[in-house]
Amino acid sequence: MVHKSTVAGLGFLRGRPVLVAGAGISGRAVITPLGDLGAQVTVTDTSADALARSAELGAETVPLDHLIGDVERVGEFALVVTSPGFRPDSPLLAAAAGAGVPVWGDIEFSWHVDRAALYGPPRRWLVVTGTNGKTTTTSMLNSILGAAGVSSAACGNIGLPVLDALRAESPRAEILAVELSSFQLYWAPSVRPEAGVVLNIAEDHLDWHGGMAGYVAAKARALTGAVGVVGLDDAVASSLLSTSPAERTVGFRTGRPGPGELGVENEHLVDRAFADSVQLAPENGIRPPGPAGVADALAAAALARAVGVEPEAVARGLADHVVGPHRGATVGVFEGVTYVDDSKATNPHAAKPSVLAHDRVVWVAGGLLKGASVDELVREVANRLVGVVLLGRDATQIADALARHAPDVPVVHVDSGDDAGVIGNGEAGLSGVRRVRLPADTPSDSVMNTVVREAATMASAGDAVVLAPAAASLDMFTSYGHRGDSFAAAAAALAAETLATEIPDESDVGGA
Repeated sequence: MVHKSTVAGLGFLRGRPVLVAGAGISGRAVITPLGDLGAQVTVTDTSADALARSAELGAETVPLDHLIGDVERVGEFALVVTSPGFRPDSPLLAAAAGAGVPVWGDIEFSWHVDRAALYGPPRRWLVVTGTNGKTTTTSMLNSILGAAGVSSAACGNIGLPVLDALRAESPRAEILAVELSSFQLYWAPSVRPEAGVVLNIAEDHLDWHGGMAGYVAAKARALTGAVGVVGLDDAVASSLLSTSPAERTVGFRTGRPGPGELGVENEHLVDRAFADSVQLAPENGIRPPGPAGVADALAAAALARAVGVEPEAVARGLADHVVGPHRGATVGVFEGVTYVDDSKATNPHAAKPSVLAHDRVVWVAGGLLKGASVDELVREVANRLVGVVLLGRDATQIADALARHAPDVPVVHVDSGDDAGVIGNGEAGLSGVRRVRLPADTPSDSVMNTVVREAATMASAGDAVVLAPAAASLDMFTSYGHRGDSFAAAAAALAAETLATEIPDESDVGGA
């Protein structure tokens, strides 16, 4: 239900033209609320199919290249609502800024829609950000809120647009567990959550933000509300404790907590921030297991405790939590080798715990590093590696780091012709890299089949073949999910072939 009498703060949009930059999921979610506000909506994108879907929702459409060439038209819009992927220096947004047109991200617009009570009384926002662990923490938080009997919705970067969560009436979410990326936070300067957490900060998206300082500043916007929470085990995140603008800032660590912290003591998650000292949940029941999963659970518990959730509900919610796909999931075990899909490890910081979770690893890595360095990662995991299979555009950088820090580890590069190139000519190249050449038009799923087969030849019983790419997927795959599914399918196909070769043909079986 639309409460039009309460939208004075957005009244300037009534009857005015508004441009939506990007016709993806978040962009299309903006169209109906803008229409409810009486705005005249135009959507721009490079994809004709995406524009067609926007037109079905009642928006005017214009191809992006047409609009970039018409600066005067850009200046006629009252507002630009951008999808998070658009950089501030992109031609379209630079033209809007030059013409004095305000630019909001879809999250900024969502915040104003909620504060204006367009879809009922404003909700309580709990914001989760960090380089790694955002989705797991957000889903844990939503599970805890559900266990507490609170009507909530996990939304934002986790998949459900915030605006769709606001518009849903059955049931109406009173608290939003909002996962936000650095892109979304950059474009959302007005958001003031009831509580927000910065889990960790490692090199990622540095090309987009123009360096580490810009990336950190974007992440720190999660700490602008009543309660801020920071990960104390992470050097960069913990440094925000002293500069946080939140009314109150607490920390969490995977060791023993001090006053004003959450942590682990006597194999239990413990809260010393919102109580003198209270046990929340057993450590051994956290999924995913290991330090990264425990840290995410502590962060989720901190946000829940910040809004008054009782310890018993925290325990129930964490016990009920189900790990999402592509986050360290075992997708096959055959011939004694475990195949692990952690395709969500899209940067070096995320890949490290995935590799270190196993004693002997054939590491599958590569893709788009987005300006991040892999040297520290390779140094820390080198003693676990029995082999490495590389793919993707930035395979060269990973190969170079392996040559410096793990020179004795055998490395194979599966080259589909779209990569920047690894030294080597099909045999052993520099640093011992063996190159497997595939035709340039080889489908990505076929590339992954080759990758998994190469990895299997390096693995022995007791080893793990771990897809922890340390890089983004879009150079070869449609998403990290597609990459993970491709890995799982390749492992399953190899297992089926292996099983078939072990079953004797009926003609070989002795008879009477």
